Amino acid sequence: MYGPGRRAQVGQGQLEAGGEGNGRPRRRGERARRFIRALPPLVILGGVVFDLSTPPSYTAAPMFSAAPLIAAPLFSTLTTLLTGIAAILASVGLHLYNGTASDVPSLTETFTVVTVAALALLVNRVVRRSGERLASARVIAETAQKAVLPTPAERIGGLQVAARYEAAQADAFIGGDLFAVQDTPYGVRLVVGDVRGKGLDAVEAVAVVIGAFREAAEQEASLEGVAQRLERALAREGTRRDGLDAFEGFTTAVLAEIPRGDGRVRVVNRGHPEPLLLYADGGVTLLEPTEPALPLGMGELAAWPDRADESAYPPGATLLLYTDGLSEARNASGDFYDPAERLSGRIFPGPEELLDALVDDVRRYTGGGATDDMALLAVSRPAAGQPERRRTMPVVP
Repeated sequence: MYGPGRRAQVGQGQLEAGGEGNGRPRRRGERARRFIRALPPLVILGGVVFDLSTPPSYTAAPMFSAAPLIAAPLFSTLTTLLTGIAAILASVGLHLYNGTASDVPSLTETFTVVTVAALALLVNRVVRRSGERLASARVIAETAQKAVLPTPAERIGGLQVAARYEAAQADAFIGGDLFAVQDTPYGVRLVVGDVRGKGLDAVEAVAVVIGAFREAAEQEASLEGVAQRLERALAREGTRRDGLDAFEGFTTAVLAEIPRGDGRVRVVNRGHPEPLLLYADGGVTLLEPTEPALPLGMGELAAWPDRADESAYPPGATLLLYTDGLSEARNASGDFYDPAERLSGRIFPGPEELLDALVDDVRRYTGGGATDDMALLAVSRPAAGQPERRRTMPVVP
């Protein structure tokens, strides 16, 4: 545990927001894209050089055939067509230059290049159609995610809020992690959770939990009552689907309540990674539950009353809730990512900057090889005189 009062400091290998390291991958990616764009003409040029520098018995036909095939999955139909024409012209031109255009082997090589160029056009068309379908599926998935997990407003109940969903797989938009924030008569209430399983079943479970939370947060006088409503909602859905196993089984979740004006935060933890409280001076506190509890949806195994733990939530502090995609991220040595240690001594101008720096640090720590989705929710209590709008500024060492 890293309590308040710990002096903010910069340590080698600790979390950094931004920095020069972010520019190097972009530059490498840009060089790779330039090389790929130049690859088809380079292959044709290499074929010409090879043919001119070797005896007539050697042929560059494989290189001329490869050029349109390289272009097919990477470029437009027009570019693929032009690459095929350039390869055919290069093959025919070299045979004319060598005086072998009428020879049977030369005619066979030219026919081969023409055939491969035609096949490349067909491949290009299939790839483009698949890409259009994939783009349509991505739009649908993104729309579904926004409907199930709408991005919360930047300010709710006088608090600054930022949320992030980072999918482990590229181009994946929805999964089993969830978050929600709601301003209620009892204060600002929030939930972060993780449904066991993947796919559409997990997304449906997320929708059930979020829907039950939004209703219960408005109606239940206590945070413990909200947790019990979520428990009953999952039990009903499991019964409707003929057993809990058919409905993903359970959901780990942490619920928090920030009443207006009393500088406290209440937390109910149902088998979820412990939230962090980041103080204005760089100190970090792990909000561990007094008594461990089973995840939601496991009420048939055991049941006991939920108990909310209270902690001081002073001005300038930020509450960070996250799923195990963060705490179970591993580096090349297999060591788990420790958000309390990585964030200790760091100061951020707002929750958005905190999440930006955290996501970048996890990518560096894992080498970009995350294996699980990651949901993050940061809520800051503004200090006296702090501006309403966020300001972009460096991390304060």
